[in-house]
Amino acid sequence: MKESRNYWKSNLEDESTRAVLDEYLLSLKLENKAERTIRNYRWFLERFFRECTVPLKLLTSEDVRKYINHFTIKKKEKTVDAYLSALSSFFQFCLAEEHIENVIIKKRWRPKIPKSLPKYLTEKEFARVKIAVENLTLRDRALILFLFSSGCRSNEVSNLSIKDLNLEKRTAEVTGKGKRIRKVHFTEECAIVLSEYLQTRSITEKDPLFLNDSGQRIQTNQIYYITRKVGKMSGLQQSLHPHCCRHTFATNMLARGATIEVIADELGHVNLNTTRIYASILTEDLILSYQNIMG
Repeated sequence: MKESRNYWKSNLEDESTRAVLDEYLLSLKLENKAERTIRNYRWFLERFFRECTVPLKLLTSEDVRKYINHFTIKKKEKTVDAYLSALSSFFQFCLAEEHIENVIIKKRWRPKIPKSLPKYLTEKEFARVKIAVENLTLRDRALILFLFSSGCRSNEVSNLSIKDLNLEKRTAEVTGKGKRIRKVHFTEECAIVLSEYLQTRSITEKDPLFLNDSGQRIQTNQIYYITRKVGKMSGLQQSLHPHCCRHTFATNMLARGATIEVIADELGHVNLNTTRIYASILTEDLILSYQNIMG
């Protein structure tokens, strides 16, 4: 439990480096970075300083480069980029706080990674999922319908309580990245199933919206399990996960004429360029359709 509460505190043995790392991790927490992000950065930076024994103040670009070359053997480009992102962020912090005097990470080290299009369901695949959903329990039906019709992330759904829901207006207030609160919408079908699900429970407004089989708040790993199960039931070639539901929501909205701004608001995107990737999906689909028809 203590480990969970203090996820932004390091376990490094070297006291001087640990103090700087703790200061950096706390700054991430104060910037409302996600706990998972902070844990990942902490894990990698602790590993770096355990294996790279050069004191922080004496580190050079060459020291870091040697470690990166050794540590990233046979690693995917995305993994290398993630490690360099963590190191770059930490050393920029150190430079600003005058813990080091020179820029250590070079921009040219970052691999060029082509942008991959988000995975989403086609209309036929989505129809197969809707059929499979009919055979689920009320909780699982409500959960799947909510994911597809609200575009919420798995952790946002996990954190929802009944007080956040307005069944009449078909809206919910979710807490997204950076602890930003936004209002999302869901379909009438979803509202009906949610209402039926809640009627099977003895509830108060403070209760979680979705419960696990033990009567506790459902966790993200359980949401992943349910979506994967539905994907297998539907005979999908790809794995169905919460972010695939989110991507399907966004592409369906765009295909039906919603603007990028409206979709960004629903998804909780701060940068519109993040949302514009879905326009690229439709462009790719149009090209494929043309090639299928015209050759």
